[in-house]
Amino acid sequence: MSLPLSRVSIFLIYFWFGFLKLFDLSPANPLVESLLNNTLPFVGFDQFIIFLGLWEMVIGIIFLLPKLEKVAITVLVLHMITTFMPLFLLPHIAWKGFLVPTLEGQYMIKNLITLALAVNIVSQTKTNK
Repeated sequence: MSLPLSRVSIFLIYFWFGFLKLFDLSPANPLVESLLNNTLPFVGFDQFIIFLGLWEMVIGIIFLLPKLEKVAITVLVLHMITTFMPLFLLPHIAWKGFLVPTLEGQYMIKNLITLALAVNIVSQTKTNK
């Protein structure tokens, strides 16, 4: 029972948050825009946020599909790298002080839970085969 619940949880998080980005309703959009301006200033935000929203929705869908765990974990890890980047590249947004994250920083750090859940899904599917 835990494996289907884990898959649906990741699906809901990624699909929902990605969907919000498509309609400029995500509270993370300003953070994404700041990171984009600092890393890829030549990429337009309006097109990028649509791409990112769709990418997140696809990540969610892939986690629902059995036998695509390797693809799912690969795209999730790539996404996680970008999710953690502001902790280092935008410290004024991510940190109040040494080891004291802002609300945005907490939002980024909590993604460790999502990463752990994804790794758990992959490990459970390997042991069940």
